[in-house]
Amino acid sequence: MKFTFDRDAMIKEIAVTQEIVNNKSPLSILANILLIAENNTLTIKATNASGSFMTKLPVDIQEPGVTTIFCDKFMSILSALPSGEVEFNQNGITVDIKPFATKDQFQLKSMASEKFPEIPSAEGATFFEVSSKEFKELVSQTIFAVSEENSRFFLTGVYLEKADDKLIMVATDGHRLSYAEKEIAQGISDFNSSIIPTKVLYSVIKNAPSEGNIFISVQEKLIFFKFGNYEYSSLLIDGKYPNYRSVIPANQTNSFEIDKKEFESALKRITIMVDKKGARVLFKLESGKLTLLSPDSDLGKAQSEIPCKYEGEGLVMALNPVYVEEPLKVIDTDRIVFEFTESSKAVTLRPEPAADYFHVIMTMNVE
Repeated sequence: MKFTFDRDAMIKEIAVTQEIVNNKSPLSILANILLIAENNTLTIKATNASGSFMTKLPVDIQEPGVTTIFCDKFMSILSALPSGEVEFNQNGITVDIKPFATKDQFQLKSMASEKFPEIPSAEGATFFEVSSKEFKELVSQTIFAVSEENSRFFLTGVYLEKADDKLIMVATDGHRLSYAEKEIAQGISDFNSSIIPTKVLYSVIKNAPSEGNIFISVQEKLIFFKFGNYEYSSLLIDGKYPNYRSVIPANQTNSFEIDKKEFESALKRITIMVDKKGARVLFKLESGKLTLLSPDSDLGKAQSEIPCKYEGEGLVMALNPVYVEEPLKVIDTDRIVFEFTESSKAVTLRPEPAADYFHVIMTMNVE
């Protein structure tokens, strides 16, 4: 097996491949990538316990072949090389990597390709096509709200469903819920609602283009994503997702509106004095103003007052600052609104004007 490749083109593909490889042991085949050189094209495959990735790039092949090499070390070598052409030459179990621009030479040990796990094939699968930009927005508005508790495995992924002409994505950890919808499912055949692992979604939204489309196929236990020369597959999370609609508050008659940047800045200052264990920030509402307070602790306390569009009765509510900060990062309006019924019930954080997403946050004890 022998071919030459452009260092910059290769490093771009291996950087994406590394996002799927999660085993760092050089003795594990899952830490390796599969390389298939044929017809002046190099196919690169990677897999882990739940997902896989495949990409292709043009190379100049002198001898076709198939092998596997340790992904992390290959990436380290590429990162150390200057731009330009590089030769890849396998002799037995040894791979020689030689840049044309310098007199360096690296040797990597390979592992037999027969040991590499079989990757799910999308051949024959039915795909639907959606806007890449809008799908990435769906994911970005929800993915941060998944649970990190493995004991509640069915909450560790993002829920995807089709309702009429809408694609809907939801994530929750039991203390908050993020919801987003896009009317981009016109003409798409119905598919089973699915729980998608975050690992594959993070890689998809990072690497999918802002323009163009993503092709998606939802199978019984698998989901496939295709765009450009990239193809992902992932096992779906097996489990019944809770009835998220029952968690979404209805008829929230009270609300307050604030400037997003001003609020973000004040919240950042207050959290300096917030104990990370059982973190909470007090929201003291009065006509025309919002005061943020950190609970009194052994280290001290802090407060910050900002203008607020509110005309109701004075009240105090407590919220986990992380559950507020994370949605703020993906809300793209200058103004935001908190809707609520009473200080002890869940609040809804949304952009102003309202859009096709919102975030529900459970309140905490004030004392």
